[in-house]
Amino acid sequence: METRSVLSSGLGGKDMVIIASREELALPSKVVLPEPEPVPGLIMPDGSINWGCPCLGGMATGPCGTQFREAFSCFHYSDAEPKGSDCYEKFSVMQDCMANYPELYGRDEDDELAAAMDASSGAGDRPDAPGDRADAPADRPDAPAERPDAPDRPAGDVASVLQK
Repeated sequence: METRSVLSSGLGGKDMVIIASREELALPSKVVLPEPEPVPGLIMPDGSINWGCPCLGGMATGPCGTQFREAFSCFHYSDAEPKGSDCYEKFSVMQDCMANYPELYGRDEDDELAAAMDASSGAGDRPDAPGDRADAPADRPDAPAERPDAPDRPAGDVASVLQK
């Protein structure tokens, strides 16, 4: 037969300690857990924004969190056509804030690509370096050559430089 000791403790007996026998602990549990509730995504079932969603990557809580929440809320609830076109000022304020924290919010990928290309070619510190100008005439010897298999793009743009 099972023998179990139950001890009450805490203020008003609010805590309960159950001491079970080895035989009782060896039996499979009879506890039935409820089904977990579905985890909400970015938009809650009631249409509100879930600021705790991991998909936001902490943007709602960083140093520009207030500006991000205002801009994102404006876009989400916007009735303008095209959607969010009435939110330009809020997104501009958010961008200004993020520009103050480049180590946290990073730079635009295009800026990073251009900086890497300048650094690798040494063109970043020489304003008249060959091949770094999009307006270089095609008959100049230092102008980027066109590839016959490349899509039609002006000579000197980032895509044509990367395809070489």
